[in-house]
Amino acid sequence: MIDTRFTSGGPAWRRLAPALGRRLLQAAMVALLVGTLCFFMTRMLPGDMAYRIAAGRYGYDMVTTAAADAVRAELGLDRPWPAALAEWWNRLLHLDLGISQVTAQPVLVEIARQLGPTVRLSLLAMAFSLLVGPTLGVLAGLKPGGLVDRATLAVSVVLRALPSFLLGLILVLVFSVQLGVLPAAGHDDHGSIMLPALTLALGMAAVSCRVARDAMVQVTGSAYFAFALTKGLTPHQALLRHGLRNVAAPVTAYLGVQLVYLVEGVVLVETIFAWPGIGHALVHAIFSRDVPMIQGTALVLGLMFVLFNALVDMACAYIDPRRRP
Repeated sequence: MIDTRFTSGGPAWRRLAPALGRRLLQAAMVALLVGTLCFFMTRMLPGDMAYRIAAGRYGYDMVTTAAADAVRAELGLDRPWPAALAEWWNRLLHLDLGISQVTAQPVLVEIARQLGPTVRLSLLAMAFSLLVGPTLGVLAGLKPGGLVDRATLAVSVVLRALPSFLLGLILVLVFSVQLGVLPAAGHDDHGSIMLPALTLALGMAAVSCRVARDAMVQVTGSAYFAFALTKGLTPHQALLRHGLRNVAAPVTAYLGVQLVYLVEGVVLVETIFAWPGIGHALVHAIFSRDVPMIQGTALVLGLMFVLFNALVDMACAYIDPRRRP
């Protein structure tokens, strides 16, 4: 007999359909909102957009009034903003992000080239943070008020208070200038990704450590954990069978909040370490007033946030059956 729970018409897919529909609607709203906000913010930036774009194309020393006027006429920068915004919405509906006003390449091609490094950096940073933060948090929660608990609290407060750009500079001074074991910037060396990933990971690990610590304290003080010890399980066995999964649920749920820090940090960290990702491209696009690139890169960052949140929700549902639809 065929089990219909996992077929296209089964109850499982019918339960997942509303959640999938909400995520698709959220992605569409993010795309519309991010694109519109980027359009207006770039129009509000000081300076002449045509001069900035011409400087990005030809260099600041080669920019003339004639070159700026040619760029303005070519790109239609003197058109009324409602017409330009309507054209952007129309292209977005057709999944066309336009042409870069500086490189004259399709924005989708530019983003496809930059997306891989950003995804690698984000995944490695998240892996580092999950390896360090929750591990230390569990150790601290096993003995509340102990040496490990107090030490991790002090380190977490310091790391969370440091801005990502300052933390990155400190890591460069330690590992590149003093120790000379890692490159300070760039992407040619295999170790180039380590410092930007550590910069992002340490800030996230500082918070996940305390979340795991509080969850561990609740687990060790619960009735089911005490009952597991009463049955004859050793503390180690009780931790593996009943503790870690209950600690993993709040830590995984909090990843959705940390994604804001991750997406925000990618822009700063990639710029500091000259990492060739979307965040680095966004900063350069803002300086050169490349509106299609600004809208495209910001759009991809927003959709990455929606996608990662959906993956977090799926992981939470897998860990905690009570959260399943």
